[in-house]
Amino acid sequence: MRPRGQVVLGRYRLERRLGAGGFGVVWQAHDLKLERDVAVKVVPCEDGPEDRSRVTREALAAARLNHPGIVAFYELGSDEHDVYLVSELVHGATLDELGREGALSDRDVARIGHALCEALEHAHVRGVIHRDVKPANVMVLAEPGAGAGFAKLTDFGIAHLASGEGLTATGDVMGTLAYMAPEQAEGRRVTGACDVYSLALTLYEAWTGSNPVRGQSPAATARRVGQPLPPLRARRGDLPPQLGDVVDAALDPDPFFRPAPTELREVLGDVEGDLSDEGGLVEPETLERFGLTAVRARTRLRTLLRRPAPPRAPRPAPPAAVIPTPSHARAEVQPRGLVAMVAPRLAAGMGAGVLVFAALEGLGPAPPVSSAAGAAAAAVLVALLPRIGWLVGAVGICAWLASPEADRAGTALVLAVALAPVPLLLPRGGLLWSVPGLAPLLGAVALAPMFVGIAALASTGWRRLGLGVAGFLWLAAAEVTTGHDLLFGVAEGTLERGDWETSAGAAAGDAVLPLLSSPALAPAAVWAGFAVVLGLAVRGRWAALDLLLGAAWVVGLVVAHGALGDLLAATTELEQARGAVAGAALGGLVAVTAAAIAPPLKDSARKPNPSHPVSSKTALP
Repeated sequence: MRPRGQVVLGRYRLERRLGAGGFGVVWQAHDLKLERDVAVKVVPCEDGPEDRSRVTREALAAARLNHPGIVAFYELGSDEHDVYLVSELVHGATLDELGREGALSDRDVARIGHALCEALEHAHVRGVIHRDVKPANVMVLAEPGAGAGFAKLTDFGIAHLASGEGLTATGDVMGTLAYMAPEQAEGRRVTGACDVYSLALTLYEAWTGSNPVRGQSPAATARRVGQPLPPLRARRGDLPPQLGDVVDAALDPDPFFRPAPTELREVLGDVEGDLSDEGGLVEPETLERFGLTAVRARTRLRTLLRRPAPPRAPRPAPPAAVIPTPSHARAEVQPRGLVAMVAPRLAAGMGAGVLVFAALEGLGPAPPVSSAAGAAAAAVLVALLPRIGWLVGAVGICAWLASPEADRAGTALVLAVALAPVPLLLPRGGLLWSVPGLAPLLGAVALAPMFVGIAALASTGWRRLGLGVAGFLWLAAAEVTTGHDLLFGVAEGTLERGDWETSAGAAAGDAVLPLLSSPALAPAAVWAGFAVVLGLAVRGRWAALDLLLGAAWVVGLVVAHGALGDLLAATTELEQARGAVAGAALGGLVAVTAAAIAPPLKDSARKPNPSHPVSSKTALP
């Protein structure tokens, strides 16, 4: 063991042992040359090549990175006895320590997640995958300097360098099993999606008080890896719906469906002001207990939190509402947060009501109940139970159309073909299931391509893709049932509704088959792709860049519709898309405008500090 006071590498005096483990010993040391405190990880040479390789790997990974949310790397050196990794000395407490003691509020967790998303974005762009994101590797800073951030990601000892030589053999499994992405645990190729999964699981644990993957034994934990996890809001129903949705998406067993760190960061930033700050790192007792501040706790904390706090007001009596939560936290739902939770449900209910009203009025004979009453019932049910309510409404309409009283079995089949894919395309986005209805409405006024810009406002790439496909399916179904040309018109061989509306067999052959057996569905892929691209391109950071990228997107969508016209000329009624230019232009304008107006819509408590630019935009859930 190294004696205290020894100088290593000719300049670092070891002063205090901070920790030890299989990786070696970490010391607090003083840099005699630059007169600063540092952290020195000491790995004995006799520990073998594996430990030396781990330190070297950490140095190679950390050397690529320079970000306030990542512990800074200074030097790698060795002598005849040991290998030394010299890095920034971070004063504070780990997320694991704070979480176990219930010292974090919901808002604190969102801020930590926001900082870590920025750190992972920086690392992934530089080809570094952390592979071991977990509460013990997250430091909440005690006294950050200007621009130092709120939390830091530590320990890149098992990081994967995507663009360098492979540092682990195919099939090797490295990381912490209870936080490991399924594909990482199976020894498959690691990508940035692995870190997103681990971060989402870390945040899930911080908000709920437990890790749903961790079992009572390693074998029990291994059995749970890759299994569907309980939705976040099943454990914390008071959290905003969009937060639950994005965390659930980040925990999808399939990495393809997980959002990028940028998307997760945006949602965390959007909901931060709606989360409770009760009992967390604004409490002087908590700060003192964990050594997160020395003097003037609240003043220093406001610097630590990066975003200025609103003027302190007297506590209202009584509080608006208190919702029971796990023992480690109690969340007070403020009126503004309540509005943010209720508004999307009301919008979803209204959308479903409008669609039910249109179906009852236009697709069959006089319904058994008034169209207004049916629409109101659907709206209330969807607002209360979005997915169940929507499915009940969809099945109810199709069942009524297929009943002997209505005698519209063919129409019911076409409607079912359009409705059935929606829950599969948007499995956790029940509040969005009626949004594709905007596509035929826009098509009726020759602006169908505008829907692609609306779909791009969804909070994750998978939802943008799903909305793009679903919107076009509903548009095509509307063309078939109404006989109107909304974009390219119906596929060759499609008969008018009067020829097949009473027979499911006739509808299958004369309405559905022509659509499925021709290239008429090709625009669905184009809409999906352009929705995903626009959501990634327009970020709300710089207006000029958003305008430039938005304009390029508009041109691309117009050209794509022109190419589709050439492809579909022989199989659809129209050779050119209706509203290709105007619809694309308005779609791009919607996305750019949403990104531009989002910051003014935030209150002062959520306004980003200029030294820490934060992207935020108006988005569908």
